[in-house]
Amino acid sequence: MKKLSVRPKNWLLSAHVISGGLWLGTVFSLVAIAIVKRDMANGDELYAINSVLKFMDDWVVIPTAVLSLITGGLLSWLTIWGFTKHYWVIVKWVATVTLIVTGTSWLGPWLNAMTAISEAERLQALQNPLYVFDQRGVMIGGAIQAACLLAVVAISVLKPWGRRMAKPSAKLEASGVSTMESGEPQ
Repeated sequence: MKKLSVRPKNWLLSAHVISGGLWLGTVFSLVAIAIVKRDMANGDELYAINSVLKFMDDWVVIPTAVLSLITGGLLSWLTIWGFTKHYWVIVKWVATVTLIVTGTSWLGPWLNAMTAISEAERLQALQNPLYVFDQRGVMIGGAIQAACLLAVVAISVLKPWGRRMAKPSAKLEASGVSTMESGEPQ
């Protein structure tokens, strides 16, 4: 497969960085708002803020997380980085998929439940054990997700681990040439 030239690669990389930045920024915003709104005095405000959090999750976090995954996949496929050539790419893949799965499995449903409970119960939602559990889960889980996203960004910039060692090619082994003689790294 032919690799991307510099200009298309830079556009794709820009889309990847922008989507990751939006994802990270929105997650930080969600956590900050969730912490600030813990002690609301008005049920309508509680529901309104939960609705905004749900909107941000549905219309910013989810699309930017998926876009980050897609652009990262395209960068791995269409550039020299590859999917498994570098340890930092593997770690980013595992982290990104894990964050999307945990967000889909826990954080999103907790936020949806908080919104539904606050819509039905207004201020009484703060006395509902399920609401309190979901609220705590969103705050703690969101903070963990934000920290993990920060780590992914740091890994993207620092690329802390080197290239994986290539296995000797079957062709060289079949010819009886050692990897030392061929000049390939071991």
